[in-house]
Amino acid sequence: MGLFDFLTQELAIDLGTANTLIIHNDKVVVDEPSIVAVDIKSGKVIAIGKDALMMEGKTHSKIETIRPLKDGVIADFYAAEEMIRGMIRKINPKRSLVKPSLRMVICIPSGITEVEKRAVKDSAEHAGGKEVYLIHEPMAAAIGIGIDVQEPMGNMVIDIGGGTSEIAVIALGGIVCDKSIRVAGDDLNNDIEEYMRRQHNMSIGPRTAEAIKINVGAALTELDNPPPDYKVHGRDMMTGIPVEKTVTYSEIAYALDKSLAKIEAAVLSALELTPPELAADIYKTGIYLTGGGALLRGLDKRISMRTKLPVHVADDPLRAVARGTGIALKNIDKFPFLLR
Repeated sequence: MGLFDFLTQELAIDLGTANTLIIHNDKVVVDEPSIVAVDIKSGKVIAIGKDALMMEGKTHSKIETIRPLKDGVIADFYAAEEMIRGMIRKINPKRSLVKPSLRMVICIPSGITEVEKRAVKDSAEHAGGKEVYLIHEPMAAAIGIGIDVQEPMGNMVIDIGGGTSEIAVIALGGIVCDKSIRVAGDDLNNDIEEYMRRQHNMSIGPRTAEAIKINVGAALTELDNPPPDYKVHGRDMMTGIPVEKTVTYSEIAYALDKSLAKIEAAVLSALELTPPELAADIYKTGIYLTGGGALLRGLDKRISMRTKLPVHVADDPLRAVARGTGIALKNIDKFPFLLR
């Protein structure tokens, strides 16, 4: 341990389209929605995370809510930087005389371009990061669910987040083949909004669509343990009057079918690219599902029926990537696949 180690703060950041998680000292210290509220006139950020989410869809002409990440990558550089800075501030609310230097490991989608990678790195450095490492999301997810990624054994991980679905086959500490598609949780929300407009003549916002997905979202029209019907409040598109409608899980499964079929096609495409020896390993080990999308009722069964392979949903799939990023942070020397 070095003399000035106390001046270095180590952070593992899962910078997601929907949520951002920060791990410090093996604990999740920040778990907030990836959203900021900005004063349009001054350009100043007035709220981040949960406080900004409360304002989404309810702002007036002087305030705007921005989601800095779209499809897993930074869409608004300034807002992303302010969001990272604000979330780091939540870990150190007391202002000390000596600012700790930050060592960060941030996870990124596997299908990211060099320009998008640079944007993540620059945002982290401008927010105070002295040493910034990057790790691909499927690799972080595999480490987070307890897979020994250094072994000469093939494992397939599907990480369905807010902006991207990452499918990767991992062996010997590297990604052998991967498929990254920009169809994920946000698209499922859009499907629900569209369905409510078309089928129920009702206009709803993204937060209500998210609530429907959580309460009655399903990947199959027939489930063994179906959730109870859910009451939805929104605006009637004919009269403009607020109304209440009831939706069932089988309706929502029908609404989500198109996007889920795209994820299935990407899984089959990744399996086609897999070398035969690793395909034999996957036949034995099965497929691992992580990310918020893994919580969708019946998704594991649907993918299993399509691929004829066993599908395992990770424990606490929402935090699997963050946990893996935290483990990578503690073992920076052991993991040569961390990108500088």
